[in-house]
Amino acid sequence: MEERHKRVLQSNRSNLVRDLDPSKLYDGLLEKGVFTQDMIDEIQSSGTRRDQARQLVRDLETRGSRAFPLFLQCLTETGQHSLAEILQSGAPSVHLQPVAPTQVVRPAVQPLPLLPEESMRSRPQGRVRRDSIQSYKMDASPCGHCLIINNVEFEPECELNNRSGSNIDCDKLERRFKALNFTVEVKTNLKQRQIKHALSALSKKDHSQCDCCVVIMLSHGTEVSHNRFPGAVYGVDGQHVPVQHITNYLNGQHCPSLQGKPKLFFIQACGGGERDTGFEVSPDEAPPSIRGEDDQTDAIPMSSSSDSLSMSDEPDARATLPTPSDILVSYSTFPGYVSWRDTQSGSWYVETLDRILEENAPTDDLVTMLMMVNNEVSQNSAKGLYKQMPGSFNFLRKLLYFQSQT
Repeated sequence: MEERHKRVLQSNRSNLVRDLDPSKLYDGLLEKGVFTQDMIDEIQSSGTRRDQARQLVRDLETRGSRAFPLFLQCLTETGQHSLAEILQSGAPSVHLQPVAPTQVVRPAVQPLPLLPEESMRSRPQGRVRRDSIQSYKMDASPCGHCLIINNVEFEPECELNNRSGSNIDCDKLERRFKALNFTVEVKTNLKQRQIKHALSALSKKDHSQCDCCVVIMLSHGTEVSHNRFPGAVYGVDGQHVPVQHITNYLNGQHCPSLQGKPKLFFIQACGGGERDTGFEVSPDEAPPSIRGEDDQTDAIPMSSSSDSLSMSDEPDARATLPTPSDILVSYSTFPGYVSWRDTQSGSWYVETLDRILEENAPTDDLVTMLMMVNNEVSQNSAKGLYKQMPGSFNFLRKLLYFQSQT
């Protein structure tokens, strides 16, 4: 497919996923040689109508130069005129009439020409089609296990402040991942040893019927030496667990039933003790959102701090994986910096993540949504001064789309 046509599809992906009725298109796309029967079978087995629409659009981009105009023709023939007009307006040189009618009437004899790279790639008969960039299977019910460790009240001798507002974060994420069809388990106020035990128990579960696994850590954090993933999170006893160890519990060696499946780690914790004051931007940049007096951080209290802001969790250490595939670690803040939490509404990161997942999970992949989170959180400002920048260490091999509620 020509690059300009790919851009039209990509820029209208949300509209297509929301409004397209793939079931009306299958016969026409098969007759015109755009897809083979095996490809259509795979699209139909991808899940809900939205899932099928998303898969159809992605697969369409891998087909021949005539795939786009024939797709527009099928939309018109099946009464999906508004979508056809939207796509046509973005590609004015495309005509809905078949380029070679004789080819359309005899698809079995003269199928649609494939892209050069597609025609060079042999496809074993009956084998499920997978492109180099493809999406993870995410249609199991339940989709997988989600473990949330929420450390709020810390032992006095460890000199870590209690994390007011963390229960708000925990409640939001529990509801959100239940809505995404995960089995959610919440554990509160765990010591270091108990954190390790909970992760070990999760790794020993049978995940063979699941498609994904999620671990969410809500606690104080600190910087530790690392090879891949920075930081560590604290137990309520003041002893920390490196993120490196946290991810290792679910790697292919320690949890064989999760091999090849996405393992997601969300860390609401400080990446260190430094406070980011940001830098000046041009006037046309979006104005920052000024947060209130209730902003706190989850880092270790600093002796030089005299204001009412407390620091959030520090960065977590990375997992020493021989092959860290199918792992994504999302941090609430850039390594070395504090992460802000409002005692009334919860942390900036979790509040934004929850809303982005609610609004965009039906149409966007996880990495795209995390970029949205990064952008929105970066616009916030604690007391008009301090900033925060989330980020991720991404070792996923494919796109990840959560199950949509349609």
